[in-house]
Amino acid sequence: MSSMLRFPFSFPQPRRPQFPRPFTAFAAAVAGASAAVVAVSSSDRSFLRNALNSFFSSDLSMPLWGSLSLADSGVSVVESKTGTSFPSVLDSSQKLCGIGLRKKSILGLKNIDVYAFGVYADDEDIKRHLSEKYGKLSASELQGSKEFTEDLMESDISMTIRLQIVYGRLSIRSVRSAFEESVGSRLQKFGGSDNKELLQSFTSQFKDEFKIPRGSVIHLSRDKGHVLRTSIDGQEVGSIQSKLLCKSILDLYFGEEPFDKQAKEEIELNMASYL
Repeated sequence: MSSMLRFPFSFPQPRRPQFPRPFTAFAAAVAGASAAVVAVSSSDRSFLRNALNSFFSSDLSMPLWGSLSLADSGVSVVESKTGTSFPSVLDSSQKLCGIGLRKKSILGLKNIDVYAFGVYADDEDIKRHLSEKYGKLSASELQGSKEFTEDLMESDISMTIRLQIVYGRLSIRSVRSAFEESVGSRLQKFGGSDNKELLQSFTSQFKDEFKIPRGSVIHLSRDKGHVLRTSIDGQEVGSIQSKLLCKSILDLYFGEEPFDKQAKEEIELNMASYL
């Protein structure tokens, strides 16, 4: 029997609009009433919260915070540019907080979409670790707060970065090289230059034997105790206990210089809404 989960996005309050950007997301029911897809445009994407509100806004009498059995409803979120679908919940407790795209410039001439990503977090962990400090502040007040973002990355909160490959010619060697550059720069930023062994331990998990065609899924999960667990298409390839490494990975997606700035805004807002 599926359990009732606290739906991670607030329902609309017509008298107090919370989001200044135009609402461009849309939602559609598929496969009968038991399933739903929320499609979000990456070029002019409203907050993920607004997209899901669109689907559930037919009953304005519902309370600000509602409950929904996500296992029964089959709600998923689609990044509309690439058609990549993300489940709303991972491992029964981690809720989707935002989606974005990782782009890469080729010879400075064009950008290609390498992968779409979704950031998930355990809402109970967020409340447990941060409600005492931030519980009296609204989500909009916390959005853009460097201190709040720092605490999200530093605290022992279970999170997962889900990468879904959209570039069909991507090799595992390219992924390894990209992480050597991006994660390496964050390790140096947060921990100094003497972290080559830690970086090597992480990047060596992406062995040449793995194939990652379009549609492949990579999970980078921060488990309890600041353990970074890596899996490729459901197969665990390694785990490393390192608070520094976990923080360096998370910084790529909602730190000061994220891969997708609009996704960072969604992630911060939705994580703040759990307090």
